[in-house]
Amino acid sequence: MLADQIQTDLQQAMKARDARAVAALRMVLARIKEARTSVGHGDDVDDDEVQTLIRREAKRREEAATTFRDAGRDELAATETAELEVLRRYLPAELSDAQLSSLIDAAIAETAASGPGDLGRVMGAVMPRVGGQASGTRVNALVRERLLGP
Repeated sequence: MLADQIQTDLQQAMKARDARAVAALRMVLARIKEARTSVGHGDDVDDDEVQTLIRREAKRREEAATTFRDAGRDELAATETAELEVLRRYLPAELSDAQLSSLIDAAIAETAASGPGDLGRVMGAVMPRVGGQASGTRVNALVRERLLGP
């Protein structure tokens, strides 16, 4: 299970005195524990839920790094970026533009989308297929490009 792997990796990072990996992995494990104890949730958290939690943490790291860079705090941005790289090890690889375009084209054909008004239907068809291998922002931009034309 992914949560068990993260726990094992945390122990190894602690032994290696890798402070950035320890910080990132502890945060993910805290989020997993919160999910386990949340109202209406069972004791077990499956790998898909863990990946969703990791994606959220990764997004937070990306946003923080950007904010720090914009504020001229490069050392803090570097810390956030290093933690982001640790988190990315546990996420599936991003889809290439060609793969994503293929999924979008198939969804447009299935939904018979013809214009910008069909954006929601196409997004609803594409996102489950993407499975977290591309951000919603990236998918949305490509779908808009296809529906609006060049």
